[in-house]
Amino acid sequence: MSDLDWLFARQRFGVHPGLGRVRALLSRLGDPQRRFRSVLVAGTNGKGSVAATLCAMLNVDGKHTALFTSPHLTRFSERFVVSGQELPGEVVASALARVRPHAEASGASFFEVVTALGCLLFAEAGAGWAVMEVGLGGRLDATNVLDPELSVVTTIGLDHTAILGDTLAQIASEKAGILRPGRPAVTGVQPEVLPVLDRMEADLWALEREANFQAEPLGWDGWQVWVTSPAGGLEFQTSLLGEHGARNAALAALAAQRLGVPLSAIRAGAAQVYWPGRLERLPWQRGAVLLDGAHNPDGARALREALLGLGVSGVPFIFGVAVDKDAAGMLAELAPLMSRLILTRSLLSPRAAEPAELASLLPELNIPVHLADTPAGALALLPPDGLSVVCGSLYLVGEVRPLLLHEQPEARERWQ
Repeated sequence: MSDLDWLFARQRFGVHPGLGRVRALLSRLGDPQRRFRSVLVAGTNGKGSVAATLCAMLNVDGKHTALFTSPHLTRFSERFVVSGQELPGEVVASALARVRPHAEASGASFFEVVTALGCLLFAEAGAGWAVMEVGLGGRLDATNVLDPELSVVTTIGLDHTAILGDTLAQIASEKAGILRPGRPAVTGVQPEVLPVLDRMEADLWALEREANFQAEPLGWDGWQVWVTSPAGGLEFQTSLLGEHGARNAALAALAAQRLGVPLSAIRAGAAQVYWPGRLERLPWQRGAVLLDGAHNPDGARALREALLGLGVSGVPFIFGVAVDKDAAGMLAELAPLMSRLILTRSLLSPRAAEPAELASLLPELNIPVHLADTPAGALALLPPDGLSVVCGSLYLVGEVRPLLLHEQPEARERWQ
């Protein structure tokens, strides 16, 4: 069994929160996480785009920054980016071969191995900083073994409730675990859960409390954003779409400001960031397909508002979702924008809900509903002209995207 096949097989052992195993693994590797400075980014939605935008700003400022994100869309090596460049697959594979015996000895889970692998890769690449997207929750997530200079909590929503709790306060408490007393932190969470974060006694700045945020839409070009904070005003343009994209960019800029990044680098970083699979428009036949990884009702609501802001409604949707997600809640948000609904599933994710099962959960939508066994089959049901939308799961997006780009994805089961 190859090292990558071995690693992906570890997904079947599930998620086991805790820091003991990853600490043991990192210790066996010489504690590479101590060789660079770090930022942790947690949240229910938006953490990937915040992390990518902040990383771009730090890179422009000459900080030689690494970016760790999950899950990947089509290639495992997408998770490991240094100075804006995805690390070559052979470099990742070589490092994994060295990590594997130590991971087996320490009993590390899939995500714990991936986190330790990222730390080793970033240290050996000479990164000065690493922006690390938290996997699940925060307090007991493997990334929390790092000692961040700054922490970011984007939003709080009801997701992964079986692990994190079934109230916003419980989930906020888990995500607040990445905050460090006395150290800078920024957040965009709703006001009702701010007291939970305040209890961690970090030097916390919140949008709409210590900082103010305004944005003006620029259509498909993105947003013009203004942020004012105790450290001064920021004004820049982001190519991220949707008001939530503008807000994520504002949060990244606020974090960069707290790390001493000058306005010129904040502007340049915000202008150049590109985050695939999140409100990403790609050509398809004579029209286009908009990909978005919205995977919970809050994400679906943000997608709906973004589409309405862009003047998009009455269009076909391809939708697929994991079995543990609130599919009915997501479709309730998006159904008013649909001309037809095509239900499909990710082929590589064992957690994907079957299209027929999804159809049985649906209320009466008063639009045509079609079932497709594969993402390729779903694309074949789209009209050749106009705009269509694919959403519901990053795993589904990760299988549709290479079909649009005529690329060959990795063909391994994955759900982490």
